[in-house]
Amino acid sequence: MAQAPPEILLVEDKESLRRMLRLALEQGGYAVVEAAGFTDAAAALRDHRPALVLSDLRLGDGDGFGVLRQAKDADPDIPVVVMTAYGGVEDAVRAMREGALDFIAKPVDPDHLLLLAGRAIEQRRLLTENFLLREELAARRGVPHIIGEHESLRKVLQNVQRAAGSDTTILIEGESGTGKELVAHAVHGLSARSNGPFVAINCAAIPENLLETELFGYEKGAFTGAAQRKPGKFEVAHRGTLFLDEIGDMPLALQAKMLRAIEERRFERVGGNAPLQVDVRVVAATNRHLKQMVAAKRFREDLYFRLSVFPIVVPPLRERPTDIPLLAQHFIERFGRDLKKRVTLTPAAIEHLCAYSWPGNIRELQNCLERALILAEGETIQPMHLQLQTISERAASEDTLRDVVTALAANPYAAFDWSGPLADVSRRALNEAEKYRIRQALDEAAGDRARAAEALQVPMRFLQAKIKDFGL
Repeated sequence: MAQAPPEILLVEDKESLRRMLRLALEQGGYAVVEAAGFTDAAAALRDHRPALVLSDLRLGDGDGFGVLRQAKDADPDIPVVVMTAYGGVEDAVRAMREGALDFIAKPVDPDHLLLLAGRAIEQRRLLTENFLLREELAARRGVPHIIGEHESLRKVLQNVQRAAGSDTTILIEGESGTGKELVAHAVHGLSARSNGPFVAINCAAIPENLLETELFGYEKGAFTGAAQRKPGKFEVAHRGTLFLDEIGDMPLALQAKMLRAIEERRFERVGGNAPLQVDVRVVAATNRHLKQMVAAKRFREDLYFRLSVFPIVVPPLRERPTDIPLLAQHFIERFGRDLKKRVTLTPAAIEHLCAYSWPGNIRELQNCLERALILAEGETIQPMHLQLQTISERAASEDTLRDVVTALAANPYAAFDWSGPLADVSRRALNEAEKYRIRQALDEAAGDRARAAEALQVPMRFLQAKIKDFGL
């Protein structure tokens, strides 16, 4: 079967010029989709997947910049060539800054047009081929496979591919449990540093006074107990990738040293004064709103801008519900192999999974299915094995809670334990108030502890201790 010719979207509002360009392109062996303006072009980009977009910068119902943005939204890698009349070169240069591949001046020379189209389509072919080769190489190296087909996740994967091809600093943003570390692993595995180490450190899990020594190491005798020199994570990650998880929890005092280490790739160990030079690519992740923290003077603005050179936002699971059955099947198969059980999800169980909002995202889904597999005695997982409250069930329980609150409204102190000395009563009242406010903050943050701590204006470690104390 003969291969279909490459398809070019031609956007030009002058019919005579559009007809002439179409004939020239067709004689060059291309299929042409015509659009008389921005509206037609937007519709064509929805219905077709052109190998090249050729657009005039001056259109009757818009301009070529709008076509350029629409094309890049549909496919960030699609080549766009703009046409401009003599004297409009400044606009053409601006279009190239915004992502256009090249421009061609009017009146258009058909031979020059065909040469430019051939070069653009060949460049796209090489880009696609390179992408496939990198994917094949990544599979051989064990790069994590990120599961999902939703459009929002496809954009994340496209950004991962782009980020992997450079050595720039990356900031991965997203709620807890969305798979930010998996994305960081993928960036590393697809990059030229894949043969080097991938070193991860959780900035929220290490006490403030120890985080600096974990990152930068220390010299012998730097402090009591420092019996010998110890390299830090920056040194260990030499010629590889350093993943700074929960970067929003890094103390302000340490952020200045981190900024210098990222910018200069140079630092000193704690207790030392000899500068160490390293070759490290930094990938950071956070589930906090760093812009708000910058505004509140709780995160350095210069460090934020240095980290967010290339931001990647990982969507929460509730925003890609069509991926829930795919992820569920993956976890069922994986845990089934581990537990030597072969089970399937019933349609009712899948419906139950899709009706839940997953405040803990993929991590919560994974834990839910591992528990369900253990609870299931037969060969199927039923809704009861999932132990989830659907939206309607949660609403019913909230109605019950409201009834209780209404009943107590006449005397809100009736249910409180007033016995014992005043000091004991005060302690119990304070605990109840803290427990209520923490639960409220967690509900408002959809279970995201970092966001709750931010709303309560308390350190993450303090909040985690309270959650444990109160059994929340």
